[in-house]
Amino acid sequence: MRYLSLVLLALPSLAFAATELLNVSYDVSREFYKELNPAFVKYWKEKTGETVSIKQSHGGSSKQARSVVDGLPADVITMNRSPDIDILYERGKLIPKDWQARLPNESAPTASTSVFLVRKGNPKKIKDWNDLVKANVSVIIPNPKTSGNGKYSYLAAWGYVLKKGGSDAEAKAFVASLFKNVPVLDTGGRGATTTFAQREIGDVLLTFENEVTLIQEELGADKFEVVYPPLSILAENPVALVDKVVDKKKTRAVAQAYLDFHYSEQGQTIAVHHHLRPQVAAVAAKHQADFHAISLFKVEELFGSWANAEKTHFADGAIFDQIYQK
Repeated sequence: MRYLSLVLLALPSLAFAATELLNVSYDVSREFYKELNPAFVKYWKEKTGETVSIKQSHGGSSKQARSVVDGLPADVITMNRSPDIDILYERGKLIPKDWQARLPNESAPTASTSVFLVRKGNPKKIKDWNDLVKANVSVIIPNPKTSGNGKYSYLAAWGYVLKKGGSDAEAKAFVASLFKNVPVLDTGGRGATTTFAQREIGDVLLTFENEVTLIQEELGADKFEVVYPPLSILAENPVALVDKVVDKKKTRAVAQAYLDFHYSEQGQTIAVHHHLRPQVAAVAAKHQADFHAISLFKVEELFGSWANAEKTHFADGAIFDQIYQK
């Protein structure tokens, strides 16, 4: 009887245990999700009465994606480029091949771009991409082999040459010169931020627009300045359910609602708070003045597709390995 009583006492706590989601994300999305997650938890509780908790995992985007393929039980994956979600289909059949068709804007609710963070006063007078290859300039970029942040910076520099009318050979020489000025390659964007802002290595940090604004807010606008080049790359942030995980854990409904919340006016406004460019047209128009005007190109425009860029530039033995000899 005593054992039965203990079991009965335990039943209410089991019945009302919180549903838990795991969001596996890229390196510099931490602060965004610190605000978005509690907002969704509150919204979901008010709508359904269900309590949900959301755990986060952050790191270099490519490394994070491989962790999910290797068994990290992500209910959702929120990355800064589509190939880091594609591999969940290609290597593990964890999601359908057409996952991008399941949400608006090819499943990318927000976007950013690659910009420059320099030290106060901009002592090296950095204004555009061509300034990064000068002999006296030290550049901090996360590793393009492990970081989506690094891939975008690399492709932005390559695209700068092509957009100016240069050839692929000239772009390769330019990017090779740029990486000669890179003293250390951190695995992710947050590590590169630490190297530049706290270890005080380098004259300029190449990272996402939302990250440079955060650095200024956290460490002081009196220490750093943001330089917006006239031309850069559009860094879209796609999201997806991990179907095999949500079906096993029976969390599909709440996980889908969580991703849908990214597209809500509240979710899009939270993105703006964290200097991510909203991709829902009505919200983007409302907040147009909150973002610096830059001429932006997409990966597909200059490189055909992400798959082609990955194979040509970042696969083992491809162009990045050829030009980076350190």
